[in-house]
Amino acid sequence: MIQTALPDPILQENFYADTPMKRLFAWFVDMIIIILLSAAVIPFTAFIGIFFFPLLVLVFGFAYRVITLTGWSATLGMRLLAIQFRNQHGEKFGLGEAALHTLGYSISMSMPLIQVVSIVLMLTTARKQGLTDIVMGSVVINKPARH
Repeated sequence: MIQTALPDPILQENFYADTPMKRLFAWFVDMIIIILLSAAVIPFTAFIGIFFFPLLVLVFGFAYRVITLTGWSATLGMRLLAIQFRNQHGEKFGLGEAALHTLGYSISMSMPLIQVVSIVLMLTTARKQGLTDIVMGSVVINKPARH
């Protein structure tokens, strides 16, 4: 059996309870934040940014995810819903892990079939991991209470 520092999905199932649904709600919160940040920049581009708004959203989304995942191991939406990422050692994400996970997320989002596979995995695997999570060995857990 493989040893891991992550919570056991059978003995400590509360760590993984409802995380797919919480991830979905967090995603909506984060998208609203990203779109608002992107829109706020448009006046500073002399309104030329309107013509490449989807690119602004992609750039701000990538930066937003990397920065928030590096700082808290969770985006603002994830913090609101009390969930966070942990790496294969049970630790919070560092810069490299945040950037790699965001890259994997971006690739998944650009390919609908891969995103569907990722969602199915989140709903069916013991640790509720998406495709990028499985590749990296990371998980999303309900934030542990402070002692």
